[in-house]
Amino acid sequence: MDEVLAIVNDIKAGNIKPIYFLMGEEPYYIDKLAEYIEDNVLTEEEKGFNQMVLYGKDVSVEEVVSSARRYPMMADRQVVIVKEAQELARTIDKFEAYAENPQPTTVLVLAYKYKTLDKRKKVTKLINKTGVVFESKKLYENQVGDWIKRVLSGKGYTIEPKAAAMLVEFLGNDLSRISNELDKLAIIIPKGNAVTPQDIEENIGISKDYNIFELRKAIGQRDQLKAYKIADYFSQNPKDNPLVMTTGLIFSFFSQLLQYHGLKDKSMAAKVLKVNPYFLKDYDIALRNYPMKKVSAIVATLKDIDLKSKGVGGNSIPQGDLLKEMLVKIFN
Repeated sequence: MDEVLAIVNDIKAGNIKPIYFLMGEEPYYIDKLAEYIEDNVLTEEEKGFNQMVLYGKDVSVEEVVSSARRYPMMADRQVVIVKEAQELARTIDKFEAYAENPQPTTVLVLAYKYKTLDKRKKVTKLINKTGVVFESKKLYENQVGDWIKRVLSGKGYTIEPKAAAMLVEFLGNDLSRISNELDKLAIIIPKGNAVTPQDIEENIGISKDYNIFELRKAIGQRDQLKAYKIADYFSQNPKDNPLVMTTGLIFSFFSQLLQYHGLKDKSMAAKVLKVNPYFLKDYDIALRNYPMKKVSAIVATLKDIDLKSKGVGGNSIPQGDLLKEMLVKIFN
């Protein structure tokens, strides 16, 4: 995010580069930067003759270079944006000559999603020398909660830890989807308020009581009644609560708990386990309820359940039955 802000601030200050090569596994920031350049480099009057949006699947490198080489009309510069530029991956080296000597009055933006260029390649080095090479990396799920907090802070909101956890559990690390949901919340919730689990449930459709986060918490507390209620809800709503995801997240919880057992310095737990310190109390409770030997056995059980959920040795077992089997083996 800091690198994105630096690029935006440079553009605002008039330090505009002739080439922006935006690449990486996370499309969110690629789209945001391309959108910012599209909206802000030229005035509305200049855009008609001097702004062009191309698509990688419809053009060749030679056609992109030809467009970039032309001169602006009644403006200081033109903008050429190539969306889905990853479609040009096989011939991307043909940009070398242009990258070495780019048209100074053109701003060429290449949105190269889901892939990266080898930074040792000549074309990458040339672009980096005359322009900007930006890599948009996927966030790990344990980083997404902080990202949500920063985004909401910029909009004038705070968010309760459980509400952020619900979003991450439901949407994973898909920043575009999360951003869309946050935009919806910003329309509904008065600025300055904290986003609560109730807000998430009412406006996004994630149950604050029947979700993987609450199931994991109930298991940690050995609250069998609550855990079985949630499991029953999951079995009745399998599309929203796929078993593969459920077992994966419960497996992750117990794997972290195994790490927690082995930590000599528990004060480092949040950093080592990569969890929000707010949720450490849940791990403390589970630590008391599940000795290390039991946790090891549960991890082995969850691997078995995960295989069955994927059809290995359990083709005829319904999802609800597998969930109950998982809980029985955890609690017994």
